[in-house]
Amino acid sequence: MTRRAPTVALAVLLTVLCLALVVTVPWTPLPGADVVPDPARDFTAAQIAREVAFHDALRPTSYASLAVSLVLLTLLGLTRVGARLVRAVARPLGGGWVWQVLLGTLAVTALVRLVTLPLRARSESVLRAYGLSTQTWPSWLLDVGRGVLVDAGLTALALLTLVGLGRVARRTWWAWGAAATALLVVAGSFAYPLVVEPVFNSFTSLPAGPLRDEVLDLAARDGVAVDDVLVSDASRRTTALNAYVSGFGSTRRVVLYDTLVARATPQEVALVVAHELGHAEERDVLVGTALGALGAAAAVCALALLLSWSPVLRRSGAEGIHDPRIVPLVLALVAVGSFAVGPASNLVSRRIEARADVHSLDLTRDPRTFADSQRRLALANLSDLDPHPLAYALFATHPSTTERLAMVREWERLRG
Repeated sequence: MTRRAPTVALAVLLTVLCLALVVTVPWTPLPGADVVPDPARDFTAAQIAREVAFHDALRPTSYASLAVSLVLLTLLGLTRVGARLVRAVARPLGGGWVWQVLLGTLAVTALVRLVTLPLRARSESVLRAYGLSTQTWPSWLLDVGRGVLVDAGLTALALLTLVGLGRVARRTWWAWGAAATALLVVAGSFAYPLVVEPVFNSFTSLPAGPLRDEVLDLAARDGVAVDDVLVSDASRRTTALNAYVSGFGSTRRVVLYDTLVARATPQEVALVVAHELGHAEERDVLVGTALGALGAAAAVCALALLLSWSPVLRRSGAEGIHDPRIVPLVLALVAVGSFAVGPASNLVSRRIEARADVHSLDLTRDPRTFADSQRRLALANLSDLDPHPLAYALFATHPSTTERLAMVREWERLRG
């Protein structure tokens, strides 16, 4: 395989992706706003101290789990240990390449999860100590197992596609792989609400009554077609209050946590729904899926260039993308690449979430309830009120609560 073609394709895809980001991302969600967060203005010293203590207890294990995962994946990918593991787990079933990809992906995913399990358990203990988790240890372990199977299954599907293409098209696999991976991203986003979400939660329609009527009326006033609003049984895991929108087209749905329905006022629920309607109106899931598909295609081109570098292959013990022993190396490269682009991805997400906040205020015209609900949500969820820049860049997909409260004040000033 020559390096020129994937290099050109990578450059084109990155150019298109950058242009798409410039056009679709609301880089100034509230034009003219001067958002200056001030935790002391909105929260007491005791409330801030409790949140700081919580994150001081939680964050070290989060950082450690991330570091251990990356180091372990790198060791498996850049040594022959990973290649031997792939061969070994498939040998009882004949050792064919399909079994090597499937069982190798499962083995690597499970091994990383197993090694980091004590750190994850420590994080779960912190959540319980602060009243944020309602899980038992058996149910928590069951969720860990489900997560391994779901992650490994989705990853194995993509790797089967790439390795299979590598075996039938040695020179052009990367082009077919880029197209196939982009299609998998689109299909996965479409099917996720129907295939993956039910693995972890049960969903029921929001019961008939004033709250349901108000939610559907709000959607009608916003011009967003909503056939149903679902309630997730999140209370069996957490006490946090939340909602989200997922899917697109016929699978699009607005989901409320049952904790939110039970503990928030109707006005607060309406504001949360208005936020999610903002995502639906702007087609944020669809746009995000398209951006993700472009990014996935670019990642395959970058992968082809990295795999054409012989020192990397020699270290991994694989001969190329057609060799199923490549699985640990690909997983390592994807993990490191995802970590590298994470801050940029989070920045885009925060801008989109800020636009949805503005949409919620424009639709409800209720800044007082918005501010009150943000304070209550922050206290209930122990949100990070003044995040460290590193934690903000690595983990924050939403604006901080203090940013949102500052934005409300700017919205009131600008909207009169």
